[in-house]
Amino acid sequence: MARELFISIYLSIFSFLFKFFNIFPMQKKVVFCASFIENNAFLYSKLKKLYPETAAVLLNYNKSCFHYFSHHQKKDDIVLFFNPKKIFSFLASIYHLATAKVVIMDNYYAFLSSVQFKREVKRLQIWHAVGAIKTFGLKDSSIKDRSKKANERFLKVYNQFEHTLVGSNKMENIFKEAFGLPSSSFIRTGIPRTDLFFDDLHKNKIITELYDHYPELRNKKVILYAPTFRDGQIDHYTLPINLAALKKTLGKEYIFVLKLHPAIKTTFDYGKQDSFILDLSDYPKVNDLLFITDYLITDYSSIPFEFSYFQKPMLFYPYDLEEYMATRGLWEPYSDLVPGPIVHSSEDIAHTILNNSFDLNRIEEFHKAWNEYSNGDSSKKAVLQIHKWLKED
Repeated sequence: MARELFISIYLSIFSFLFKFFNIFPMQKKVVFCASFIENNAFLYSKLKKLYPETAAVLLNYNKSCFHYFSHHQKKDDIVLFFNPKKIFSFLASIYHLATAKVVIMDNYYAFLSSVQFKREVKRLQIWHAVGAIKTFGLKDSSIKDRSKKANERFLKVYNQFEHTLVGSNKMENIFKEAFGLPSSSFIRTGIPRTDLFFDDLHKNKIITELYDHYPELRNKKVILYAPTFRDGQIDHYTLPINLAALKKTLGKEYIFVLKLHPAIKTTFDYGKQDSFILDLSDYPKVNDLLFITDYLITDYSSIPFEFSYFQKPMLFYPYDLEEYMATRGLWEPYSDLVPGPIVHSSEDIAHTILNNSFDLNRIEEFHKAWNEYSNGDSSKKAVLQIHKWLKED
């Protein structure tokens, strides 16, 4: 109840400020609402390369995005921290939203339920994942626990997704169910962040930089563990893998790279396993790590959709599958969704790797299905559409 009251007050204030700034003339500028770096970074970079004169404003919802775009902004563009605690930056953010010609978003943003954009404004949802294993939106299992007012707010937000980028027919169908979107709202450009996997120059640069910064990765078979973030883990996270058992079975040939959600604040003492594990949870771009990864271990994350570009082995370790299905839900039975062996213990992980128990044909089928439209020029195709909107009267 208290949370809903706080949200209502916040949205009422936001709505009032937006209406005030909406009086000002619309400007031919692109405003990015960024909770994640990758898709925004690729779109922004391509926009400035093809149309350097285009005005862009980057509104950042977290420190990692703000830090990144503060270091990569082009001349005359604006980077702001979109947070009520930063009052002047927050007010400026609302002003830019209210006066933009194109608004790009990559997530669910509650403020969208409280504003009405000018008729000419184009709203583009680019989302932050290539595919989906866990349900979300209207299919999220937690919807039954929300208040009527909260569900109405969610629908208002989804109704603001005028256009949505997709990378496959499979993801388009999921968005239709998750957000209640019609077929006409989808733009089948592919997903901007996947362009990285077609850029050999950038790829070699990333690999060189990673080896220079983390020389312990050289001449090792890299196991990347990138689990899904779970509620309640921020201050109390326990690694569900026995590193000692893994190290003992696999030996010195391997190194275990940990990539947890950056919000997790738990610190670890790895003791005797210190040389076996490299914690890169603070590394900003998880896709960069895929270039030096030999084996991926995950659970319900969207990272397999991108790792499938490499046609390398994946293991799936859903140690809390029944609980997760009950609280979050999955789009299909787990064994049908994932393109690799499902393991249930640290010993399973080690033996699956040593025995090379992987079906790469299944990974190839998975890749073709989920990356149907993402063929290396997704950012360009999206930017051409954005520029077309900017030219419209």
